[in-house]
Amino acid sequence: MRLLPREEKFYGLFLKQVEIISEATRLLLDGVRTGNSRMAGAATEINVLEHRGDEVIHEIFTRLNQTFITPIDPEDIHNISAALDNVLDGIEDTAHRLVSYHINPIPPDLITLSEFAQGCAKELHGALAALEIGGPIMPHCIEINRLENEADRIGRSAVADLFNKEKDPVTLIKLKEIYEFIEDTIDSCEDVADVLQNVVVKNS
Repeated sequence: MRLLPREEKFYGLFLKQVEIISEATRLLLDGVRTGNSRMAGAATEINVLEHRGDEVIHEIFTRLNQTFITPIDPEDIHNISAALDNVLDGIEDTAHRLVSYHINPIPPDLITLSEFAQGCAKELHGALAALEIGGPIMPHCIEINRLENEADRIGRSAVADLFNKEKDPVTLIKLKEIYEFIEDTIDSCEDVADVLQNVVVKNS
């Protein structure tokens, strides 16, 4: 029998974070597929989601400061939540720049990278749901790693093509920056997966 209660609500808050991320990636993908006619509205909705995500992370950190016994190491709780926050920030930054820079047409490689971001969000949800019930996390982490590697390959190829084919230097700079933001976002998904793998090793 546990004499001191252990706060289990962190799992639900993690899932809330990743549900917000999933919705943000859906909006981003919808925006890049549709183009400027949809992207501005999608960016506004993503900004609202980013503020909701900030509220969740604030609740996690508040609970962390007030909880004596946590389900996993407090450092891991902090690292998971902070890495998820980085993912959401990256989505918001990408959407904001797409609108601010008036990117039209949106390159196919950027649509593909947005699809990878959505795929990573799906795997993050699966991994965090598994964490709560002690299920298998590693298959989700492996898939995130695969998506990140593929995103790196496509992103590097896209930037190389920019320097080879894009004649307008301003457009080149704008697109290169957006590619970097969405690649960093997918890298942040891998950061979450790395923390989760460490949690599995610690608690095995």
